[in-house]
Amino acid sequence: MRAFLFPGQGSQAVGMGRALADASPIAREVFQEVDESIGQNLFKLMTEGPEDELTLTENAQPAIMANAIATLRVLEREGGIRISEKAQFVAGHSLGEYTALCAADAMSLSLTARLLKIRGRAMQNAVPVGLGGMAALLGATLEQAQAIADAAAQGEVCAVANDNAAGQVVLSGHIGAIERAVAMAKDMGAKRGMMLSVSAPFHCSLMQPAADLMLHALKAARIDTPLVAVFANVLAAPITVPDEIRARLVDQVTGVVRWRETMLAMHAAGVDSFVEFGGKVLAPMVKRTVEDAEAIGVVTMADIEALAKTL
Repeated sequence: MRAFLFPGQGSQAVGMGRALADASPIAREVFQEVDESIGQNLFKLMTEGPEDELTLTENAQPAIMANAIATLRVLEREGGIRISEKAQFVAGHSLGEYTALCAADAMSLSLTARLLKIRGRAMQNAVPVGLGGMAALLGATLEQAQAIADAAAQGEVCAVANDNAAGQVVLSGHIGAIERAVAMAKDMGAKRGMMLSVSAPFHCSLMQPAADLMLHALKAARIDTPLVAVFANVLAAPITVPDEIRARLVDQVTGVVRWRETMLAMHAAGVDSFVEFGGKVLAPMVKRTVEDAEAIGVVTMADIEALAKTL
C-alpha cells in the first residue's frame, strides 16, 4: 500500500518549479492557473525571488502547494497514472493538507490557491511580529516536549505545535516562553532546543484570529468527497466527509500537526511506501519514524520518470 505526501512551510526555495516548467507544459499550466487564481505573478517570485518575499507566509504557502501539484500532475498526465489507483491515502504537513485535498480532487486548484493565500495572510497577521516564536526540541519525546512546554509557559502560551518525527517536536507560543523552553530543554531530557526562524507562532492558540478567518473562508468553499481518504493533521486519522474536512482544517490552524502519529497510523493500516511530491523534507521524517518503510521525495523530471517506472 502507498501514501502520497505533500510538504509544508519551510520547503520553499528560490528557483523552485523552474526546471519542471521548462520541461513540461503540464507544469506550466499549473503555475499559470495559480497565478491567475490569486492575481499575482507568483511563479516569477518562485523562480527569481527575492527570497525574503518568497518566504512571506502568504507567498510561501501557495508556492509550495503549486510546486507539489505541478509535480503530481506531470506524473499523472505524462505517466498515465491515476491517484485513486496508485495511492490508498494522502496527507500533507500543515499547508500540505490543502495540497493533499487538491491532489485527491476534493478542492480545485484555483480554490486551493485562494484559500492558502487567505490562510497565509491570516496566520501572518494573527500575532504582531516579534511577540511569538517557535523552537525545535531535538531528541525529545512528545511527553518530554509537553513537560518542557508546561514548565516554560509561566502564564504565557507555550504549546506543542508539530510532532514531526521520533525525536523532533516543535513548540510554539509567546517568544519569552519559547526562549525559556529552549534554555531548559537539555536539563529536561531533550538533546537540545533550537529557535526557529519563523515569522509567527503557528499551530497554537495565538493563531485563533486566523482560525476564525479560515472558518469563514471554508464555509463558502466547495469541497467534494476526496478520491482517496485524507489523513487530517489534528486527528492522525483518515477523513472523507466534506463538512468534517472543513472543520478539521479550521482546527488545524491552532491545533497540533500530529505527523509522527499520522505516519504510524498509515503504516498500521498497511502502508509501506511513502512518496513525497515537491520536496524532500517529509521522506526523512518518515524513515526516522517508520524504520522499515520506503520513503522517497519527488522533485525533478528524473525523479518523476523513475517513480513512474515503479508504479
